[in-house]
Amino acid sequence: MAEVKESLPSGPQAGVEYPLTLHYCGNCSMPLEYCEFYPQYEKCKEWLEQHLPEEFDKMTKLNEGSGDGDDDKKRQKRGGKGMMRAKKKEEVEKKVCLSRAPRGKRKSVTVITGLSTFGIDLKMASKYFANKFSCGASVTGNGDEIVVQGDVKDDLFDILPEKWEEIDEDLIDDLGDMKR
Repeated sequence: MAEVKESLPSGPQAGVEYPLTLHYCGNCSMPLEYCEFYPQYEKCKEWLEQHLPEEFDKMTKLNEGSGDGDDDKKRQKRGGKGMMRAKKKEEVEKKVCLSRAPRGKRKSVTVITGLSTFGIDLKMASKYFANKFSCGASVTGNGDEIVVQGDVKDDLFDILPEKWEEIDEDLIDDLGDMKR
């Protein structure tokens, strides 16, 4: 029969203290060995130096010994927390657009877009419209769209500036009849 060779010994190993203790970084929440792959490695090193100085000394000694002379080491480009990106806030034109869309043969809905550019909570606004017009209203679409059942577009020109002072009548556009 063929001999089976074990590559890893099973059970406790000599020279290893049990139970094993792992330290996790307070900045990136990964084990200390993986901090170097985090995009903000400098912040991880600062945290490590403040909170676990003995581990920081071990890591710096380890890094000095393995110097390849390549200081511009490539960082991890894919996977996990390494892909976190800061969301850029684009300056969006503040404007509310009202349109009417057909629903069936003789019924229609009013579509309101652009309220979120004014910092208005869309769920609260849809609830307000539902109570004001005694109809159904919901937040749909890409998250910046409120659909109100019925043709209430003309009433909204008066109600929007009355309810929210930051919306001026000049900032409300009528897009007419649109297809959804």
